[in-house]
Amino acid sequence: MTRRSITKRAAIVTATAIVAVGTVGTVVATAGTDAAKKPTKKEIAGLFTTWNAALKTGDADKVANLYAKDAVLLPTVSNKVRTNHAQIVDYFEHFLPNKPVGKKVQTIVNVLDADSAIDTGVYEFTLTDPKSGAKRVVEARYTYEYEKRNGEWKIVNHHSSAMPEG
Repeated sequence: MTRRSITKRAAIVTATAIVAVGTVGTVVATAGTDAAKKPTKKEIAGLFTTWNAALKTGDADKVANLYAKDAVLLPTVSNKVRTNHAQIVDYFEHFLPNKPVGKKVQTIVNVLDADSAIDTGVYEFTLTDPKSGAKRVVEARYTYEYEKRNGEWKIVNHHSSAMPEG
């Protein structure tokens, strides 16, 4: 090999290395900007606070708007499975006159990815009879499945059932 061909080869290897390092550096620098950040367990558990606050307004539409359009609701005090917005509104129109106040007793949160999570556990509701004003506490198991849609957390599946031994 001549000195000139060695210099040429060294220049090509150096240029290739610079392009490769520059490409890797660009990928590393921009990787974090596109990658969605997973929510914390605390953030997901806090979605119940938002839902509970909506209950306190007494506005069935406000509560139902926390559910995705294709959500499924298996409620505690109804035998009907609710699978669309109108049915979910109907459930809450009948449930909210009881002035429900929820409180979590036990919660287990699983963050599945940046856009989905499950909150499951036990909660209790203090309900007030609209006619007599008598209060009663109902303890129930629950599961909320959340998905982030268009930047907002929505309930896609909500199952609630009274404790069988309660």
